[in-house]
Amino acid sequence: MGIVYGTSNMLLKSALRVFGEWRVEGRHNVPRKGKVIIASNHLSDIDPGILNVSIPRRVQFMAKAELFDNPVIGQLFKAYGAFPINENGKEFYSINHSLRILNREGAMGIFPEGAKNPTALGRAMLGTALIAMMSGAPIVPVGITGTESIGNWIGYCYPKGNFKITIGKPFFVSHPTARRIRKDVEFATDTIMKHIAELLPERYRGVYHDLWHGERSYTSPTLWWNEQFSNTDL
Repeated sequence: MGIVYGTSNMLLKSALRVFGEWRVEGRHNVPRKGKVIIASNHLSDIDPGILNVSIPRRVQFMAKAELFDNPVIGQLFKAYGAFPINENGKEFYSINHSLRILNREGAMGIFPEGAKNPTALGRAMLGTALIAMMSGAPIVPVGITGTESIGNWIGYCYPKGNFKITIGKPFFVSHPTARRIRKDVEFATDTIMKHIAELLPERYRGVYHDLWHGERSYTSPTLWWNEQFSNTDL
């Protein structure tokens, strides 16, 4: 499992039990073997850690690229199982690395919003749906509440609050058709986000609340997308 991963999880579990109220529902919904994508809302920087101690499998998470700028800190994150996601035209690394994890029957974690939204669900990136479609992996939706109260590194050491992790049942998204890839991926993205929203209290659902009627916008891995699907109708 690795000393960094095992030690970090042990310390975080202890801190959550001592300083906070930590509840996990639906652990039985996580497949114990085979490829799987863990997709969750994102309230705080502690979310990858709290998911790793809540999910009964080792999960490798995408993390923002700047966390790897410091060589020492970057190595620690890599030892923990994190890998960088870029938003500078090099998203193909993150997507291809995700596919490699899944092709090895591993579990990868991702926050479809691509950034923290501590108040409610915001617009999603298309990468999660694209990875799911290309890999054929089941998606396990997760709803996190309470971690928005943790705002700095001191809070990670003393996580005070009421934290609830709700794990939903796995589901699949269909493979895109040859000439409607963009629309199919947008539809799959909405499907993923609605599954996550169903696991959250109404005030956390944001643009995926049933009563929200505005137009959603999406972000996509432009360079990688264009290289892979240059001959299709995007």
